[in-house]
Amino acid sequence: QVQLTESGGGVVQAGASLTLSCRSSARTSSNNGVGWFRQAPGKEREFVAGISWNGGDTLYADSVKGRFTISRDRYTATVSLQMNSLKPEDTAVYVCASALRASATSTATGYRYWGQGTQVTVSS
Repeated sequence: QVQLTESGGGVVQAGASLTLSCRSSARTSSNNGVGWFRQAPGKEREFVAGISWNGGDTLYADSVKGRFTISRDRYTATVSLQMNSLKPEDTAVYVCASALRASATSTATGYRYWGQGTQVTVSS
């Protein structure tokens, strides 16, 4: 069983930046892709960004491309999501997940382990 723990959420104003972190309890999970998803109240969960096992490949949702950057440190089993130029529509609970495979995917069914999430609130 792999446990994922997110941190770094908070309340910020539009235009600000936040960095979210996702730490895995198992070093072996560094062999898997990791994705970030988000869910706003009353909305479906949506893919935000993903990164392959070695950080060589990244995926981004069109809505965050150019503003968010995903990265990982395999030695600390941590994946970070740097979020710049935040908008009110970025408000959601952000959850990280460990992929079934070495690559990341935008499809939620491609992930096995999920964290509890961290709240990000962006005020206008």
